[in-house]
Amino acid sequence: MKIKNSRMEALKMLISSMELGSQEEVLQALEKEGFKLTQATLSRDLKQLKVAKAASMNGKYVYVLPNDTMYKRITKPRTAMEMLQTSGFVSISFSGNMGVIKTRPGYASSIAYNIDNSDSPNIIGTIAGDDTIFIVIKEGAPIDAVIEDLSVIIPNIR
Repeated sequence: MKIKNSRMEALKMLISSMELGSQEEVLQALEKEGFKLTQATLSRDLKQLKVAKAASMNGKYVYVLPNDTMYKRITKPRTAMEMLQTSGFVSISFSGNMGVIKTRPGYASSIAYNIDNSDSPNIIGTIAGDDTIFIVIKEGAPIDAVIEDLSVIIPNIR
């Protein structure tokens, strides 16, 4: 399952940073990142991610992720593996027993999933959007303890 998660993250990164117009182009880009898969597997992955085709600035139809307006296309993209080395974490702030984590677009749900499954005694639960996570903290839990718990999931939180 870890391989599929890595492949799906790489696929999201490639689609959001490159103009890929065919499954063959996507397969070639994935292969450059170390993922060799069949067209059928790619088709299932694209369906699972709800990928669509939309006209790019030059009129060419390319693959886009849902709400792709959140994804800024860049002219000189890093490799998907380079992008996957970062956690997607941007910032965190607290107010009372609530916290808000800001992430790069597309990262919030996977980080929130990891937080919810971390069995932290200080965090009750999360709600995630595309780039924001709302955290409910157990009443009386010290912020330092919450940060310590989150550092297991988000290494660069400190």
